[in-house]
Amino acid sequence: MSQILPLVRTDTQSALRSHAERLSAATLTDLAGSDARADGLTRSAHGLVLDATRQRIDLPALSALIAAAEESGLRPAIDALFAGLPVNNTESRPALHTALRAAGGPALSVGETDVRAVVAAERERCRTLVSAVTGGVRKGATGQRFTDVVNIGIGGSDLGPVMALEALRSYANPRIRVHFVSNVDGTQLADVLAGIEPASTLFIVCSKTFTTQETLANARVARRWIVDKLGAAAVSRHFLAVSVNHGAMDEFGIAADGRFTLWDWVGGRYSVWSAIGLSIEIALGSSRFEEFLAGAAALDQHFNDAPFERNLPVLHGLLAVWNRNFLNHDTLAVLPYDQRLHRFPAYLQQLMMESNGKRVRKDGTPVTCETGPVVWGEPGSNSQHSFFQLLHQGTTRTAMDFLLAAESSVGLEGMHELAVANCVAQAEAFAYGYSRQEAERDLLARGMSLPGAAELAPHKVHPGNRPSTILMFERLDAVTLGKLVALYEHSVYVSSVLWDINPFDQWGVELGKRLAEGLLPAVRGEAVAAGSAGNTLALLAKLRGGAQG
Repeated sequence: MSQILPLVRTDTQSALRSHAERLSAATLTDLAGSDARADGLTRSAHGLVLDATRQRIDLPALSALIAAAEESGLRPAIDALFAGLPVNNTESRPALHTALRAAGGPALSVGETDVRAVVAAERERCRTLVSAVTGGVRKGATGQRFTDVVNIGIGGSDLGPVMALEALRSYANPRIRVHFVSNVDGTQLADVLAGIEPASTLFIVCSKTFTTQETLANARVARRWIVDKLGAAAVSRHFLAVSVNHGAMDEFGIAADGRFTLWDWVGGRYSVWSAIGLSIEIALGSSRFEEFLAGAAALDQHFNDAPFERNLPVLHGLLAVWNRNFLNHDTLAVLPYDQRLHRFPAYLQQLMMESNGKRVRKDGTPVTCETGPVVWGEPGSNSQHSFFQLLHQGTTRTAMDFLLAAESSVGLEGMHELAVANCVAQAEAFAYGYSRQEAERDLLARGMSLPGAAELAPHKVHPGNRPSTILMFERLDAVTLGKLVALYEHSVYVSSVLWDINPFDQWGVELGKRLAEGLLPAVRGEAVAAGSAGNTLALLAKLRGGAQG
């Protein structure tokens, strides 16, 4: 596929290609060491530092990328996002996740809805509920306080809350355990139910439509468990829901004061800031949850106000375009050097790949360039002993984001210093490598013979020139986590604007779900899988036979 950014002028495209050819011929060792480079490719805002000095880019190339962003209409696109215009063009909706964390601000309406007012009212309802649960005012059907909360959701209704609570677990209320159930195979739910008591358990069912197949399957089993143990009347005391489908909630037995709203102008993967975050808020308390919102709001303001050359989400999103479209890196590894962020890569997988995994432009015509990369990753220390071998010496083309705290979040500074040293050392090794000459010299210095050194040295070579960004912050807390998540949300939007795609729909999720509904009767042996391919019919037959070969 030709690497052509669809809205960018021909002369800017040519300049970008020329810069890419020039920089592909250079090494990061060649580029390193300049004070101007360090100053020009390191940016700070609101306690975050973006260090792009190990990216295969320089200031002239970055200037051309910023010109491409301006020509692509990034400024009016940012204005449209914050103004509540229908930036989700295929569903004719705004994408107003930013309104969920904005305290006050100018009037903002969607149709007849005063967005500021409804968000403020729902925040107050969440605070009231959290206070009642954690203070023991809201109890279960038998009068016991809630000691366990089970969040039932999938996708953004699971990944966001799981990620945030894992990251902020040191702030959690020790009297309330929070569990998460998403997978539909039953094992996750069974494991959770085995470790909790019905009389002291509160379930939160998160499904905007209250029709999500996996969520409803888990919720119905949980409901039956409560009914079997405590009776049907207990459902209204032990279940909350985040949904807009009041008929379905009536049928399920959700009480009126246990219903929370998620609006059409908030996408699932952008919903952790809403009542979808109730499980986090119960665990951390409303004040801490609102620190999380405040951190994101600070980055929102920065994204909206800062000039592009100093704007962290803009620079991050432009680097994604540069690596994907001009240096041909088709994956991004996210490598946090803080175990508390171990679910952050999984969260970003949905945020980035569901948003920018698109093959047509906003007008429905085929894209003219590669779009979103494959996103993956694990905490850095473990990664060093697993897949870093491939990244250092393999043949893949992977860009990397390192996430690094300046201070330990648990006070173990000696151990944290070891993590910092490892993070920086790995970034250096990826960037600058280890040449054959260096390998031979070091082997000879250790007493190896010249023939032996010559034979072994090629196996020790690290080619280098693996691009990475280091995102630094003082320490991992609620405010910082909010900033990090908002940075990536806006980075995704920046890339989507240059690719001219809609990052707020997800039609690719729907086909498999629809096919699964049609196949379910055949899996149960109740009907024939009409219209299915021969290999599918053969597989179903084997399944009904106990998977015997």
